[in-house]
Amino acid sequence: MDGSRTDFVVRLAGESGEGVLSLGEMLTTALARLGYEVYTFRTYPAEIKGGTVLYQVRVADHVLLSYGSHVDVFVALNEEGYHDNVDSLRPGGTLIYDSDNVPTHELPGRCVIPIPIGTIAKKEIGSVLTKNVVALGAILRFIGAPVEAGERIAEETFKRKGDEVVQKNYQALHAGYNYISQFADCTKPLLHGVEQVNTERLIINGNEALALGAVHGGLGLYAGYPITPATDIMEAVAPILPRFDGVLMQAEDEISALGMVLGAAFAGKRAMTATSGPGLSLMVEQINLAGQAEIPAVIVDVQRGGASTGLPTKSSQGDLNLALYGVHNESPRVVLAPTSVEDCFYLIQHALNIAERYQVPVIVLSDQSLAHRRCTIPKPDLARVPRWDRIVPEPGTNGEYARYKITETGISPMAIPGMKGLAYTATGIEHNEYSDPTYTPENLQAMKTKRFRKLDHLNQHYAEQFVRIWGDPDGADVGIIGWGSTEGVIREAMELAGREGVRAAALYPKMLLPLPVRIIEEFASRVKKVLVPEKNFTGEFAAYLRAQTRIEPISYAKDTGLPFDPEDVKEQIIRVARM
Repeated sequence: MDGSRTDFVVRLAGESGEGVLSLGEMLTTALARLGYEVYTFRTYPAEIKGGTVLYQVRVADHVLLSYGSHVDVFVALNEEGYHDNVDSLRPGGTLIYDSDNVPTHELPGRCVIPIPIGTIAKKEIGSVLTKNVVALGAILRFIGAPVEAGERIAEETFKRKGDEVVQKNYQALHAGYNYISQFADCTKPLLHGVEQVNTERLIINGNEALALGAVHGGLGLYAGYPITPATDIMEAVAPILPRFDGVLMQAEDEISALGMVLGAAFAGKRAMTATSGPGLSLMVEQINLAGQAEIPAVIVDVQRGGASTGLPTKSSQGDLNLALYGVHNESPRVVLAPTSVEDCFYLIQHALNIAERYQVPVIVLSDQSLAHRRCTIPKPDLARVPRWDRIVPEPGTNGEYARYKITETGISPMAIPGMKGLAYTATGIEHNEYSDPTYTPENLQAMKTKRFRKLDHLNQHYAEQFVRIWGDPDGADVGIIGWGSTEGVIREAMELAGREGVRAAALYPKMLLPLPVRIIEEFASRVKKVLVPEKNFTGEFAAYLRAQTRIEPISYAKDTGLPFDPEDVKEQIIRVARM
């Protein structure tokens, strides 16, 4: 770690239900408000009670791309958390542990600070519930942050519970702050200050960014059913959507949630839902209906680990095949994948636009690590994504409305119920231009060609704005083609590989279906080898590229439930370069 710059990692681990996540959130917010860049990762058990919670925050005075590879400060609040995470503490790092819950430990080459956190909370403050604020005070003092930063956060966090609770948490904060001062030999301030605090920033996670972006994008109805880790989107939308004349509906299951979305979209509203893998499986039939009947719909899939119930609180990119192919027979859909928290805000607006203009279901693939990643982002540009209106027909006069008229783009003007002379039947059964059931081979071929033509038009006219390239691909040793939330980690790994003499470039398409094949093949032709890293077991994206393009990528598929490690990816880049 460069002593002249701020760049360090704090990892918190403790028992579920004891405030570890709120401790992490308070620490993150306090540091962000001091002007530092923050980048977090959290994971927690699937059980309602019990198990270890992990929260990691990386802090720097420059833009961050990942949650880091090595832990500088490890705060262990229970014994299980200590044993599961102590190996991540780098040589020269510091262990701070709750000596009430964790046996005394010696770690050669590392600084060890025992704090009786529970005893302080119970005896000095009179409330064991203040343990996490005692820990907050200790951490702030250790890293060199002013206690006032913690006071502001404590007041905002607890003021709704009354002044007495706020005062107790003030006391807890100062108790932890003062206690650690006796370990002066270990206390080496890690914060080195920032030149100027940028107030034009938000501290936000991926789910919150999706929710705010959707509301700004004109969302009229959100219908959803709670499921980890997508529920936060509904919770974020709930208090603000009614202020913009929107409606939120909690459905009885995922099937009915998408049914409500289709009904609202049929009636002219921008509508969406959010779910995770098991819920997306249940929605498959109605996704088909939306494609066949040409009804707009946006479905956010916050991917999680494992098949079946799997790992509900862990991260994965294992739903790609389901998003691309998950229907019987064939019907068109668009698949998008945001690559960062900031990207979540803008890409969900594009999703709503595409659904409206092209009258297709749009699946947006996020994942648990991106959904719960809290970081600092620039204040959003509210004019960046112009709104696309639905193409509607002129009012009819003779009662005959060709709802599914075959056009050059495949897009047929879509009437809103109540428009004079434009009544029609929206049907999932095969139909002709006038929505009448028709079964001839000629009609089937014509209508299917019309529906899929929309994807060709989208790809031809808008593909480039959904592709991002990092580095110079000309002559690069390794060209990385990835998707989704791994983008920042890959960029950092590229920088690390560059320091060891290996040149790498990266391409990230945010539109996966239709796939921008021409751009991908051009990129691949300019690099020596192509590496595809992804967080699943079978290399779904690498296989998709083999099927859709003329390139033969090298797959690096790793499904652990955790985000990629920049050092690990760097080693893969170097390995591929030397093959």
